[in-house]
Amino acid sequence: MLDTPENTEFEPINRSFNSTFKPGGLSLGLVVPLETYATSAVPTMDHHLERVRLAEELGFSALWLRDVPFNVPSFGDAGQVFDPFVYLGMLAANTNRIALGVASIVLPLRHPAHVAKAAASVDVLSGGRLLLGVASGDRPEEYPAMNMDFDSRAEGFRESFEYIRRMADPYPSFANVHGNPQNMDMLPKPTGSRLPLLVTGGSRQDPEWIAKNSDGWLTYPRPAHVQERVITTYRNQIARAGLNNKPVIQSLYIDLEEDPDAPAQPIHLGFRSGARPLIEYLKELRTIGVNHVALNLRFNRADIETTMKRLADEVLPDFAS
Repeated sequence: MLDTPENTEFEPINRSFNSTFKPGGLSLGLVVPLETYATSAVPTMDHHLERVRLAEELGFSALWLRDVPFNVPSFGDAGQVFDPFVYLGMLAANTNRIALGVASIVLPLRHPAHVAKAAASVDVLSGGRLLLGVASGDRPEEYPAMNMDFDSRAEGFRESFEYIRRMADPYPSFANVHGNPQNMDMLPKPTGSRLPLLVTGGSRQDPEWIAKNSDGWLTYPRPAHVQERVITTYRNQIARAGLNNKPVIQSLYIDLEEDPDAPAQPIHLGFRSGARPLIEYLKELRTIGVNHVALNLRFNRADIETTMKRLADEVLPDFAS
């Protein structure tokens, strides 16, 4: 087996990347909307700013939102309803410290110049707090609605990724399928050397490409022994490319029971349990190399503010940076 880079430092990129992800550590974030909407695809977005501010006050590391341009019935989730970049701007103006993540912008459905401009604007206006997840998209209904080809999204993703990367350079000069910028610059520039680009899932790319080109990997829950294997493979590929260690981020739906010892019971992409089984699971994730978990409260049955405060009191102390 290759020597993995799991004990080496992550390359610094921007303020939130540097504070949210630590080698050997695990931080906790929350997925917006911060409300229960188990029986509807569309959240109310009631009290959303109050809960966002509460998340920062309680010490959560990051907020995560999604790119859902259409309410597709087969998908069954409209996310936070608002356009992600517009909403990120509002969150930037209403918070001070918490990382602002998007998981993830569907690159083939947007021109990369617009993504690069909007993302760098959020990064600068928030003081370096943007974490930019990117994906190829998994809702085929959206592509014909925008006169886009679903089957060519793998190449479109790679070309968009390259375009966004190059926009961080001064007066970039290159050509790809999205355009041929010459003798012009894009402003603002990100607060760091580049935007932190976190690839979601496979995004229809070769795993070695993801390991080499991503700044981190956003993935989904799996049994711990399987997750450990895929994380080890990812970090072996990073080491093979001679690169610094990179963070792994996982999502998790939870429903926090009042009884702290209530055993785990499966729900969609997560589980219902008391605080203690949740803590033990998160510790196991930390041991196998997960660096951040984005908790989703969509199916949480208890009062949201109460659950957030219980998570802060009972769970966060075990994962303080």
